[in-house]
Amino acid sequence: MDHLLYIAMSGAKENMHSVAVRSNNLANANTTGFKADMEQARAMQAFGEGLPTRVFAMTERPGQSFASGPIQTTGRDLDVAVAGDGWLAVEAKDGSEAYTRFGNLQVTSEGSLQTSTGLNVLDDGGAPIFLPLPLEKMEINKDGTIFARLEGEPVNGGEELQRIKTVLPNNADIEKGTDGLFRRKDGQAEAPSADVQLLAGVLEGSNVNPVAEMTHLIDLQRRFETQLKMMSHAEENDKAHAQLLRI
Repeated sequence: MDHLLYIAMSGAKENMHSVAVRSNNLANANTTGFKADMEQARAMQAFGEGLPTRVFAMTERPGQSFASGPIQTTGRDLDVAVAGDGWLAVEAKDGSEAYTRFGNLQVTSEGSLQTSTGLNVLDDGGAPIFLPLPLEKMEINKDGTIFARLEGEPVNGGEELQRIKTVLPNNADIEKGTDGLFRRKDGQAEAPSADVQLLAGVLEGSNVNPVAEMTHLIDLQRRFETQLKMMSHAEENDKAHAQLLRI
């Protein structure tokens, strides 16, 4: 009887993990540049003393959906979106180089170019970008080059400054961290790519499909209820078996 109970128990536990993944996707349906997480379940052999006679269910997060999200026009000069494949390079809170599609940028009072979440944007050399102040006008070109005009300069003045580091890694070589940023699996920094193009005045929305996520959540809830029924049946069978032994 414990075979049935063990499988049902582990299945119900991992179903709850799947619900958490799908719920997180749904919660980020309006998050700029968010990439939906995927989950799947597989059977795992339980090894220990004696023969490996137990199998349990395990849900994994094997990867993310790298599909592009919808483009939303903002008209703001510091809003950029990656056209097609590619990523923006930023400095994560732990100091490592990471990659994101979140292109809502800002210039701090110290001249640092950051995302609106406070992450430093990196240049082709992997260093944080600092701009001269005060700025009269600033634009980001398709190749990521920053064009700026200082206050007091003529209208036809201005110059090209640093270039935002854009990368084009193989999707199989990167993974999402717990902070929502992507990094290379080997821990190395990706080389800058000139093939990535940026769109100014727009942002990329989340690629989460709310209807699909709701459907998955309903399906997972029904699976969870089925697992609970199996555990209840296992208990009933165990009681019936115990009564037979007393005869």
